[in-house]
Amino acid sequence: MGDVLAGIHAAWEFESDSVLIRYERGIRTPKLFQALGERRVPLEAIEGVTLTPGKRGSVVLRLEPRPGADPLMEAAAGQLKESSDPYRLVLHAERETLAEYYADELRDRLTESGPAERHLVAAPEAPLQFKAYDGKATFDGTAVAFRWFWTGASSAKWKAGDQRFPIAELGGVEWRSPEVFEGHLRLLRRDTAVPAPAQADQDPAAVVFGLGYGPVHESLPFAAAVLAAVRDCAAVPVMSSPAMASPGAAARRDPADIAERIRHLGELHQAGLVTDEEFSAKKAELLAEL
Repeated sequence: MGDVLAGIHAAWEFESDSVLIRYERGIRTPKLFQALGERRVPLEAIEGVTLTPGKRGSVVLRLEPRPGADPLMEAAAGQLKESSDPYRLVLHAERETLAEYYADELRDRLTESGPAERHLVAAPEAPLQFKAYDGKATFDGTAVAFRWFWTGASSAKWKAGDQRFPIAELGGVEWRSPEVFEGHLRLLRRDTAVPAPAQADQDPAAVVFGLGYGPVHESLPFAAAVLAAVRDCAAVPVMSSPAMASPGAAARRDPADIAERIRHLGELHQAGLVTDEEFSAKKAELLAEL
């Protein structure tokens, strides 16, 4: 079609095989929309289109993505507020006829429905990072790292030390919105032999959210990017090589980072949160990474 339909906070460009959604940047635009910038949604990722009355003299045109087609919506798991739904286009009521025309045009072009076998909408690109209440989470495209904050992390996490999880070791992501009680981001490991602690604040594979920590527009795109990488990794067989199998091929850690971790460990030891044996064992483990 090639036409553009501009609404409140976003504009949709209708192309022959997709809908390009460009989000506005402004004080009133939801921060998640600003973080996403723009998204191209292939028609094969859509199974329906609705047009419904909105609030205060508006109508809402919405695309209904297929389950599993969009890593962002899969990670959100229905927890997004209506106002932050990236598939909604709010228009003034006088544009209802025009919106209905585009809705009908889109419906005529849709041919797929039901769960998608793979992600069809691109995930946010790495590198990504955000600050949670108890640590900083970073994702470079190949691994997720958690670096604990002295002021927020539990003693269980400090004893475990900063964490790094290669994508190949992960099986999924659990995101609980920071806008509800006990919000967190938990990494689900492929190896389930050792069950994860029930509470996210005790789990070294999770970071917890708090007021101003891990907001939706930062933590959800992060979760979506990790989820997409996990799915891509699972779809591609991992080829072993002598270099990968060699113990000497392991990446060396930054000496400054190791020194800071030992310093924090020493503070825990002095505070009585770790025993002499735990301090000695963990210090030796950290020094071995140099």
